[in-house]
Amino acid sequence: MRRFGQVIRLIPEKADEYIKYHASVWPGVLKMIKDCNISNYSIFFKDNWLFAYFEYTGNDFEADMRKMAQDEVTIKWWDVVKPCMDPLETRQTGEFWANMEEIFHLD
Repeated sequence: MRRFGQVIRLIPEKADEYIKYHASVWPGVLKMIKDCNISNYSIFFKDNWLFAYFEYTGNDFEADMRKMAQDEVTIKWWDVVKPCMDPLETRQTGEFWANMEEIFHLD
């Protein structure tokens, strides 16, 4: 299992819209997340910052992320929520949400 922490900013005037969407995530999006071996997924909000945490239990993260990126329902979902976000300039090539480095963990 791999743990992921990610961060992104929300566009302030779009924050309420983004939060509203996540109060009722589309069932097909939730299914695809699970089908791509992601579990224990949370998104936290503070001062127009989003922090996401999830656990990946599969064997090929890149292949699962390609599968998700090709899913029609997920693509439509991203078309709705991505305009609410402002990615960090310091993110790596190919990232939308910026991956964070885990520096401490306690089970």
